[in-house]
Amino acid sequence: MKKRMKELVGLLNRYAKEYYTEDSPSVSDSEYDRLYRELVDLEKAYPDDILADSPTHRVGGLVLDGFEKYQHEYPLYSLQDAFSRAELDEFDHRVKSVFPDATYMAELKIDGLSISLIYENGQLQVGATRGDGLVGENITENVKRVRDIPLQLEQPLTITVRGECYLPRASFDRINEERRENGEQEFANPRNAAAGTLRQLDTAVVAKRNLATFLYQEASPTGRATQDEVLRELQNYGFSVNNRRITTPSMNEIWDFIQIIGQERDSLAYDIDGVVIKVNSLAMQEELGFTIKAPRWAIAYKFPAEEKEAEILSVDWTVGRTGVVTPTANLTPVQLAGTTVSRATLHNVDYIAEKDIRIGDTVIVYKAGDIIPAVLKVVEEKRQQQKVMPIPSHCPSCGSDLLHFEDEVALRCINPVCPAQIKERLAHFASRDAMNISGFGPAIVEKLFAANLVHDVADIYQLTVADLMTLEGVKEKSADKLYQAIQVSKANSAEKLLFGLGIRHVGSKASRLLLEKFGDLESLEQADFEAISAIDGLGEVIAQSLRSYFAKEEARKLLDELKGYGVNLVYHGQKIEADAELSGLTIVLTGKLERLTRNEAKEKLQNLGAKVTGSVSKKTDIVVAGSDAGSKLDKAQALGIRVENEDWLLGL
Repeated sequence: MKKRMKELVGLLNRYAKEYYTEDSPSVSDSEYDRLYRELVDLEKAYPDDILADSPTHRVGGLVLDGFEKYQHEYPLYSLQDAFSRAELDEFDHRVKSVFPDATYMAELKIDGLSISLIYENGQLQVGATRGDGLVGENITENVKRVRDIPLQLEQPLTITVRGECYLPRASFDRINEERRENGEQEFANPRNAAAGTLRQLDTAVVAKRNLATFLYQEASPTGRATQDEVLRELQNYGFSVNNRRITTPSMNEIWDFIQIIGQERDSLAYDIDGVVIKVNSLAMQEELGFTIKAPRWAIAYKFPAEEKEAEILSVDWTVGRTGVVTPTANLTPVQLAGTTVSRATLHNVDYIAEKDIRIGDTVIVYKAGDIIPAVLKVVEEKRQQQKVMPIPSHCPSCGSDLLHFEDEVALRCINPVCPAQIKERLAHFASRDAMNISGFGPAIVEKLFAANLVHDVADIYQLTVADLMTLEGVKEKSADKLYQAIQVSKANSAEKLLFGLGIRHVGSKASRLLLEKFGDLESLEQADFEAISAIDGLGEVIAQSLRSYFAKEEARKLLDELKGYGVNLVYHGQKIEADAELSGLTIVLTGKLERLTRNEAKEKLQNLGAKVTGSVSKKTDIVVAGSDAGSKLDKAQALGIRVENEDWLLGL
């Protein structure tokens, strides 16, 4: 029976691949169902012999308690967006100034949810969401229910692959029809439905909804030379790959491709929101590298958003945590991209003046990048006798004079004790990517501020359960829970605290890079401009912002207070010493290592200051070659790059 079960699993997985991935089924649905029922009966009779890649694992039945966090070995970066041909030409110029003979690949930008799949010896071990790019959620049981994701690869590969999980339009329509019949709220669009499905705790729901994928990247080191080769190899492994793509050195040809895809967009079986353009050569990608947020070798052209007319009823001016005062228009409600929009950003006072936007105007509203509602322009032929919009001269929160600096487009309140700024800073400090104080949202901040219990972020750590219970609607149980969340946050690694301080230009990724370098906040406070700006991916703007921040007496006092309350100022990750043995060297691992795993070798090299990359290029300093090293070793020898073996690595 074990032999028959193995035979059935092989047949059913092959038929599923033909149906879902290759769109060329070789057997009828009834024949597939007959074989499937036979396998189910055998697995009931012989449960100890069930195979890991059995298609019965794709059926629901588990109800999960929740999702664990998953630390990505290879970070997931966002892409720089472009909305015009001019922006694509700027990208082309930047790339061609370094590599005049660069060729690009243009691929469809699938509108779904980014996922990462980790295989060990060919078997699916982990499926995870993108999260913040460094930490996602482990959704393995749910991705097993996505029928075109292989549970077992034909080859015993240990790889990490990336792609987009989406809901086909036909499935979306079917689901919404069912929800209408059941009196349930319909999903706004396929992307929201896909995201909600992958975060379902009932795997039976996931299995029923017919999600699909397109894979586009092998994140683990690859022996391929180009993005085109990667996609063809992923297809050979059994993954679904989108074949609507072109390879060309010409931005004119890419622009023509974008126009064609834009015309065909509505007829596709899935949603897309643009076209991704990547440098095709992986070696060139390696040399071009990354900014702190995005790869320098790729850009995402976003299709023009849907536009609707609406009337501006009034304008609200709100103060952010850095003192910038932002105008937001209140509109007559309109439907945009599946949602009702009644508010839209007006950006800043210069934008209002440039577009001559007035209260009472009929305007064109769109979703910038399909996300943020914004006002595009005035429909001038519908203008009545509207007066020029009044621009505030005083802060709507504290009444201080507003300043419009020459080098800025924004109005700014520079009062350091402005209540609106303090509340925004407190909410930011407690947010997920910062100190992650669960339950400490804007509503609680508003109540604490009104009760005169907090004035800066250090005051958070003076709060007691009794203090929290004085707030309206906060009972003992919720007060104790919030108090415990505050105490837990004290132990966070210091990059969380640095980001939480809200220093201008210093985001979460910059915070991590800074603490990797300096190790703790007190050392960063003393670091000079040159040491900060020399960090790869940061630069002078961030360095200047940090030096300006730490030059203030209030900043130094705040750090002392936080330290006094027991808040951790030390980075929990691996600090890279300036005099580390391999500091500043770029190293590539290739071939099979006998005594270390690839991850152990990579971690050891990084702890000694090296940057470990996946492709050999002119910037590579050392190649560590194990047995069966292939094209990377050949390329290193051709370029005259230093080659070492595992013994050298173990001796470090």
